[in-house]
Amino acid sequence: SVVKMSYDHHMNSSMLPTTHPPEHHHSMAVPAHGHGSDMMMMAMTFHFSYENVPLLFSGLVINTPGEMAGAFVAVFFLAMFYEGLKIARECLLRKSQVSIRYNSMPVPGPNGTILMETHKTVGQQMLSFPHLLQTVLHIIQVVVSYFLMLIFMTYNGYLCIAVAAGAGTGYFFFSWKKAVVVDITEHCH
Repeated sequence: SVVKMSYDHHMNSSMLPTTHPPEHHHSMAVPAHGHGSDMMMMAMTFHFSYENVPLLFSGLVINTPGEMAGAFVAVFFLAMFYEGLKIARECLLRKSQVSIRYNSMPVPGPNGTILMETHKTVGQQMLSFPHLLQTVLHIIQVVVSYFLMLIFMTYNGYLCIAVAAGAGTGYFFFSWKKAVVVDITEHCH
C-alpha cells in the first residue's frame, strides 16, 4: 500500500496508511509544505515527466518541455563543473605544496647490502593563501555535490541522465591528463 507522511505544526510525524486504486500502488508520495495550503506530491520512483518537477528551490518548478530542456542543460553543466572543480583542486594542491623534505633511511638490499631509500615529504602551511583558496573551493565542491545529489533524488529520469552525462563528460574532458590517482574528497553523487 502507499504511505503518506503527515507533519503537524510541532514537526511531529506520523505514518498514515491510505488506500488508493491498484494503479497507484507502485509509488510512494510525500507531501511538501509551502507557505500556504499548497501541497506538492513528489514521486519516489523514477519517472520521465516535465510537469510539476521541483528543482532544488520551492519557486523553481519545471512545467514545460522547454523548461525541462533548459534544466537538463544547466544540470549537465553543473555536473561537468563539479568534475572540473575536483581536478582543479588537485592541480592547485600540487602547485601549492611547500616544505619539501627528503628523508633517507637504510633498507636491506640483495646479498646483505644496505641501500639508502629516500622519501619525499611534502607539506602545506595552514595560514596561507593557497590553503584558504583550497578551503573555499572545498566548500563550493561540497555544496555542488549535495545539489547534484538532491537533483538526482527528484527521481526525474531526464535530470538523472543530465547528472550522469555531465559527470561523465566532465571526467572525460578534465581528468585525461591526470597522472596521479588521488581522490580529492569524493562526495555524495
